[in-house]
Amino acid sequence: MSSGYVKTKDGVEIFFKDWGPKNAQPIMFHHGWPLSSDDWDAQMLFFLANGYRVVAHDRRGHGRSSQVDTGNDMDHYAADAFAVVEHLDLKNVVHIGHSTGGGEVARYVAKFGQPHGRVAKAVLVSSVPPLMLKTEKNPGGTPIEVFDGFRKALAANRAQFYLDVASGPFYGFNREGAKVSQGVIQNWWRQGMIGGALAHYEGIKAFSETDQTEDLKAITVPTLAMQGDDDQIVPYTDASVLQAKLLKNSTLKIYKGFPHGMLTTHAEVINPDLLAFVKG
Repeated sequence: MSSGYVKTKDGVEIFFKDWGPKNAQPIMFHHGWPLSSDDWDAQMLFFLANGYRVVAHDRRGHGRSSQVDTGNDMDHYAADAFAVVEHLDLKNVVHIGHSTGGGEVARYVAKFGQPHGRVAKAVLVSSVPPLMLKTEKNPGGTPIEVFDGFRKALAANRAQFYLDVASGPFYGFNREGAKVSQGVIQNWWRQGMIGGALAHYEGIKAFSETDQTEDLKAITVPTLAMQGDDDQIVPYTDASVLQAKLLKNSTLKIYKGFPHGMLTTHAEVINPDLLAFVKG
């Protein structure tokens, strides 16, 4: 089956794609907020062409998965990913997460992947751990007012808010000389609007206030942390740089001038680097 649904323990239908030879090493992709597994098209086609089995799912409340009013938090996100892994009986998996999906990967690997011996490596791309929110212990974080602003904008006019994020800071399209793609903007908006407003609203708390310091410390598999130094969504000095310090077995790659959505805008650079890490 190339796509389908798995039902979680709390009755949520999680949509997934599963492409390629079933005896090949699986690579599982975890998308960012408020998107869907479609955000991985460029990576899935690339790894499929390189002989891998590629799997991606829509987070609960996102994409084609159930628009639930419960469990919109990092623990459930990780458990849902494990439901897909168990359903497909995936072993020796490389988990690649972008942004909020990176938080999902960190919690998944620490709580499920490693304890069940199913994970080979992990990649955190422009990811939220260890903690996005500015606190006394995390002075380099983003102030709560920023996330309150996200919530306000989402509740007032979600469609316009998503258009503004995609056409501005997410891909760096607000930078002078940026090569703007209308298709990329519309695809981001399309993915966002398919998901549920409530899950997305609650997801802001999940990606900004979940402290994943212990998750990162618990991970022992080889992990690549990669990020652009012009990331306007997740500041790299408080994300990938700290991830590399907390992880036991890390590689850090910082890309000069690359935006938060570099997987899309710079796939021709990022994909070969991902492949080299997976093979290495």
